[in-house]
Amino acid sequence: MHIEQIEKQESEAIDEEKWVFDVSVDHKGRVPLRASTGTWKASLFIIAIEFGERLSYFGIATSLIIYLTKVIHQDLKTAAKNVNYWSGLTTIMPLLGGFLADAYLGRFSTVLVSSIVYLLGLLLLTMSGTIPHLKPCDTGFCQKPRRIHEVFFFLAIYLISIGTGGHKPSLESFGADQFDDDHPEERKKKMSFFNWWNFGLCCGLLLGVTIIVYIQDHIGYATADIILAAVLTSCTVIFCMGRPFYRFQKPKGSPLTPMLQVLVAATAKRNLAYPSESDQLYEVPKSDMKQGRLVSHTNKLKFLDRAAIISNRQNLSDNEKNPWRLATVTKVEEMKLIVNMVPIWLTTLPFGICVAQAATFFIKQGATMNRTITQDFTIPPASIYAMTAIGMIFSVTIYDKILVPFLRKVTGNERGINILQRIGIGMIFSVATMVVAALVERKRLNIVEKNPLEGSVSMSVFWLAPQFIIIGIGDGFTLVGLQEYFYDQVPDSMRSLGIAFYLSVLGVANFLSSLLITIVDHVTEQDGKSWFGKDLNSSRLDYFYWLLAGITALNLCAYTFLASQYSYKNIRVTTLALANGREGSVVSV
Repeated sequence: MHIEQIEKQESEAIDEEKWVFDVSVDHKGRVPLRASTGTWKASLFIIAIEFGERLSYFGIATSLIIYLTKVIHQDLKTAAKNVNYWSGLTTIMPLLGGFLADAYLGRFSTVLVSSIVYLLGLLLLTMSGTIPHLKPCDTGFCQKPRRIHEVFFFLAIYLISIGTGGHKPSLESFGADQFDDDHPEERKKKMSFFNWWNFGLCCGLLLGVTIIVYIQDHIGYATADIILAAVLTSCTVIFCMGRPFYRFQKPKGSPLTPMLQVLVAATAKRNLAYPSESDQLYEVPKSDMKQGRLVSHTNKLKFLDRAAIISNRQNLSDNEKNPWRLATVTKVEEMKLIVNMVPIWLTTLPFGICVAQAATFFIKQGATMNRTITQDFTIPPASIYAMTAIGMIFSVTIYDKILVPFLRKVTGNERGINILQRIGIGMIFSVATMVVAALVERKRLNIVEKNPLEGSVSMSVFWLAPQFIIIGIGDGFTLVGLQEYFYDQVPDSMRSLGIAFYLSVLGVANFLSSLLITIVDHVTEQDGKSWFGKDLNSSRLDYFYWLLAGITALNLCAYTFLASQYSYKNIRVTTLALANGREGSVVSV
């Protein structure tokens, strides 16, 4: 008998290594074979299309303020607001895209549909710069472009915004889905995935703000748009070629319905006495494979626990199992996860506001400075954003290859440090960025005061390098940490929405940045002048940067307190353990 048990355990172990026993399927709808699906062999196809999409996005986004001021002739304040509105919508639209991917379409299909919409936007953008009647004007320069050009231009970039809304949350979560959370080796690879995902992203960013922006500046925007459309088309084809290697998560319907059910059930049972033991709360049988991974009970937000109280434990009728009257502990805990995320989400917004300045005022500052490298070569204003990518690539590489292995030995934590600690470190860099930016802008304004005719053209653009590099290093901690946090800590059925929550931080921050500009402009206005003039030389961006440094520093204190009190998702029983009738424990930290 003992020999039979050993043989059975050995057989189960072999099965665990051969097959992936989570809720994913392969491209034919079968249980995925571990050796031929998922992990890096699948993720590389996914990172390829992310590279193409980010190349397009940053090639457009970083030069947008230059285009709006020089081609469409908007003033600095209006152009900055329009950039923030577009960037804000682009990073809020993923909430809708992530919901559709999780609930109905699936992540793979959502990426394909979004890529088509994205390519349509690039096509319209190309048409607005190549078709004679859609071009800004007949000559090379015009004081006011044609109205039809503005219509086509804004329609194109907002189609790109919609395409990004489905692309970003679905693609990144789809890439992370290629790693099995219940397999120790694959779980470690997933932690590295977010780092190398951002490495690929930064490579696209780097080429977008250098080669593409150079083509825009020296050859023409239309030529650059044709190149972007061709690259994204090629990357979409590569993405489709990887289909046999992917692991797919089937959509499970609206992830918002279970949360609403928990609220309704908890409210209906608000007068019931709380049970003395947590094991008296309702949970699905271990044999019910449809439930996936189960989340351990916590003692926080006990009001929601009432949704899982069994009014009559001896006789659970079908009516009592109605999800609007009785929720499982896992569903209750998943609701708690979302509630606990709200304060963290709010305290990351000031960081997002700091990031928004890099794509607007930082670039506009560079446009007024000396960008000449040689007699025949001048750096395009938007290309200085490449320094952010360099900082982020450096940060991510050092973190993944040096810091994590070292910290694993020191702390015993398989992540090295927990996710919220990583995010907090990046916030420190954002404060430093604003301080450095304020000092550099003060120096630039001093030069302008001494020599109004020449302005700051005598000041090298590389004075801006520290603030771009520091914000890039901060991005390597905070942005990557936010991606991992919102993917890992949301319910398993909401992972596309989780990535959308991360992106919404940047989206809402862009809107808040525009709102803050409007408020500061009104409050500081005296004799027709404010901190935001018609151009940089009549503005006081240094004061604005000091204000952001103070806001971010105060916010960091609040964030540190919230992070110290935070309880991470605790997976009580793994899907793999359920498959073999055994209990396990996977704690997400």
